[in-house]
Amino acid sequence: MVPDQRVQSRPAASAEPWLRDARRARSLSTITLGWLGLESGLALVAGLQAHSVALIGWGLSSMVEALASLIVVWRFTGARTGSAHAERRATKAVAVSFWLLAPYLVVHVAHDLEAGHRSVPSALGIAVTTISLISMPVLGLAKRRLGARLGSPATSGEGTQNLLCAAVAAGVLAGLGLNTIGWWWVDPLVALTLAGVATREGWKAWHGHACRH
Repeated sequence: MVPDQRVQSRPAASAEPWLRDARRARSLSTITLGWLGLESGLALVAGLQAHSVALIGWGLSSMVEALASLIVVWRFTGARTGSAHAERRATKAVAVSFWLLAPYLVVHVAHDLEAGHRSVPSALGIAVTTISLISMPVLGLAKRRLGARLGSPATSGEGTQNLLCAAVAAGVLAGLGLNTIGWWWVDPLVALTLAGVATREGWKAWHGHACRH
């Protein structure tokens, strides 16, 4: 079965390619879910050890990404695969997942600045963020293409979160490196930037714009 709105406008011959893309989206989200579970745990351990708010925030953003992946798996499982209602619910849920991150990051940055915490280099953090910097753009672009073909803002929104993860990984790596020359402010700046971007992307996803930007 294809989504309700597509059943009315597409011939039956188009059902199989659509379902094949739906299975691909679910498979990619399942793979991503497994990796992000490991990634978030390692990032949080490394961030706490290094007093890096950006690294901690990035680990938490990985947990939010994992939630988005879980939502997409739910969306394309069983009878929900062909349901326009399920797509709308999944799109709203992915939007909310963007908004879960921002308040924590702002509070954590304020706390660390008040306490005078400064991040220190972390070999574990560098290793995990480097892997994500390489792998997440591949997953994110693939999901955005699938989301466009499926007419699924939820899938595209998850892909956007993967691309955001890669961008923040680059920022975290820069912050960890620049802190060694005294530029400690880069680390909280990356965290606050992530909060702003997450809020903006959540708004777009809520209004179903994930496929169009």
